[in-house]
Amino acid sequence: MSGGDMAKPLLGQRNTEGDPSIMPAAGRTIGVLGSGDFARSLAIRLVCSGFKVVVGSRNPKRKAGLFPSAAEVTFQAEAVKKTDVIFVAVFREHYSTLCDLADVLAGKILVDVSNNTEINHHKESNAEYLASLFPACTVVKGFNVVSAWTLQSGARDGNKQVLICSNNQEAKRTVAEIAQVMGFTPVDMGCMSSACEIENIPLRLLPAWKIPIFLALGLFLCFFTYNLVRQVIHPYVREQKNKFYKIPVEVVNTTLPCVAYVMLSLVYLPGVLAACSQLYYGTKYRRFPDWLDQWLQHRKQIGLLSFFCAALHALYSLCLPMRRSHRYQLIETAVKQAVEKKMNIWVEEEVWRMEIYISVGIIALGLLSLLAITSLPSIANSLNWREFSFIQSTLGFIALVISTLHTLTYGWSRAFDENQYKFYLPPTYTLTLLVPCTVILAKVVFILPCVQQRLLRIRRGWEKGRYVKFVLPSATGEYSSGETSSNV
Repeated sequence: MSGGDMAKPLLGQRNTEGDPSIMPAAGRTIGVLGSGDFARSLAIRLVCSGFKVVVGSRNPKRKAGLFPSAAEVTFQAEAVKKTDVIFVAVFREHYSTLCDLADVLAGKILVDVSNNTEINHHKESNAEYLASLFPACTVVKGFNVVSAWTLQSGARDGNKQVLICSNNQEAKRTVAEIAQVMGFTPVDMGCMSSACEIENIPLRLLPAWKIPIFLALGLFLCFFTYNLVRQVIHPYVREQKNKFYKIPVEVVNTTLPCVAYVMLSLVYLPGVLAACSQLYYGTKYRRFPDWLDQWLQHRKQIGLLSFFCAALHALYSLCLPMRRSHRYQLIETAVKQAVEKKMNIWVEEEVWRMEIYISVGIIALGLLSLLAITSLPSIANSLNWREFSFIQSTLGFIALVISTLHTLTYGWSRAFDENQYKFYLPPTYTLTLLVPCTVILAKVVFILPCVQQRLLRIRRGWEKGRYVKFVLPSATGEYSSGETSSNV
């Protein structure tokens, strides 16, 4: 990007009228030490937000063209003298080069925006190390979770949070005001001891997705191997037929719905286990085991991976008639019919089975799409809790039931056909029904009035063995209170 392009403001002047909380920050002079990509993006965003920016560089004449014309580029010592808030946009290993400015920096606020190359690479965080080098300064950790591109293009629909921590409350308030004027949402993370965790956040690769992804891959490999044995290895061993051409499309397409179906049931299985635990112990205050707690926290990711596999299954199914092997099989079938002089091969039962199978599958995919869309933060934030719970819980369970119907219509009566048991292995869809049917049966049990009322009382604070007041709706819709215990 040329110097002229960098000088053009990418964001319009932010209107701060009517917002007294951020007016004191607008118009003040902000210093930036450094001339790298992040420093340039930071300077552009500050200028566009109405700040006066002074950039400190070791070679200001050569770097001046990289910054917007409204920003003053000068030597580091001169830049430090002109402002009380300074963004330190240099790497940790270059902090020592600023030691000559210690006297000039005394009493000023230093905002450390640096990150490491590895998680917990050093014993102390970069911000704590900077504070140890300049004890006369107030160090604030912030803006390290924001990319240079976000600074230039604006927060828009992306993550607008800026994590801030410091031992000085006034310094945090000042930096928070600057972040607000720039269009971000400051989040107070506490004292400087939180800096290490803040610096680790940009280095983590999808931390909430690791377990669900490994789970999906494990299920895929298991079902893929199972289908490979049934669809490819069995005919090759028993009938000497080469059907290895099925591996890229048919075997994968048979595996994907199995993974999607089981993953969807795994979204609702931990809720069933949690309810069983509460019913067994008679309280909601007993802590769940760590594995169940982790499982409950990963339900969103598991559900999205289920939708992903279901969408791929739909695309693979649409591509099945396009394969060359499918065309050969159609021609071969037509030739056999002509030789055997069969005029009508219409099978009413198979026609109805496929019609119902496809129709129910489309409905299931539509409901999964709705669940996936409403799990997005921008959509979920527009829903109240009752709407979100209805979609994710009620409609999600309906999606599981319809997916079960989709699987059952696919299998139809083939579960009782001995020819379907290759190497004495049952059809794949019969295995996938185990977990979902368990979840559905458990949900049906929880709907029973005796179980539902007890679970409702527990979730409202009732505990087995204790007399507690509770409130339950009556048949007329009014609420009545009373006392109960495990003996009642």
